[in-house]
Amino acid sequence: GSEAASVSKDLDHMYRVMTSKMVQDMFDKLAQKTGLRVLDVWYLGTRQLNLVEKVGPVKRPEDLKGVKLRMPNNKTFLDMGRALGATPTPMAFGEVYMALKTGTIDGQDNPLPTNLAAKFVEVTKYIVLTDHQIGMICPVINEKLWQSMPEEYRVYIKKAMEVARTFMNYTVLEQEAKLLKLFVEQYNMEIIVPDKAAFIENAKKYYSQPEFDKAWGPGMYEKIQNM
Repeated sequence: GSEAASVSKDLDHMYRVMTSKMVQDMFDKLAQKTGLRVLDVWYLGTRQLNLVEKVGPVKRPEDLKGVKLRMPNNKTFLDMGRALGATPTPMAFGEVYMALKTGTIDGQDNPLPTNLAAKFVEVTKYIVLTDHQIGMICPVINEKLWQSMPEEYRVYIKKAMEVARTFMNYTVLEQEAKLLKLFVEQYNMEIIVPDKAAFIENAKKYYSQPEFDKAWGPGMYEKIQNM
């Protein structure tokens, strides 16, 4: 469920979840099952809404009603589009630029660097800071190697991971801030700060359906939200 909309409210919340006993236990199980130990969690970037001009400024989920939002063609992402309040439209990444340009779709969602690299900024008007999916990257180590190490080595590695995490997180956050400035100044885009609580509430309602309880375990989405 890490690709569910608004599962992490913000970076602080994501770290509360990732350092919780529940997730640490999951990492332990993963190490037993796969032979790989997750050492840390680093911030990779956040998916934001990116919309064409005709949609107008979006502040709340109801503003996305009928908005054709491109999503990768898999169930998790299509659910994410619905949880945001939009009409998810499955489409391959390579087709997105042209579809935005011709109006086949009204928007897409990606981390900010992708919007620049794929030139979506040339054919869209709005970035809506929904923060609806926080991306992370996990450095891993061979579990046997980890267990065979003297305790003091493990402590050194954990400390090094913390330093690397601080650097990585700061670098990505700084890059995102610079990109927003660039989008406004160079591409004449508008940056919208929406009612995030309304988006979180809408996602919570969507993911409270029985099919998600079946897939993730009863009340899992809400449990994570309340951490």
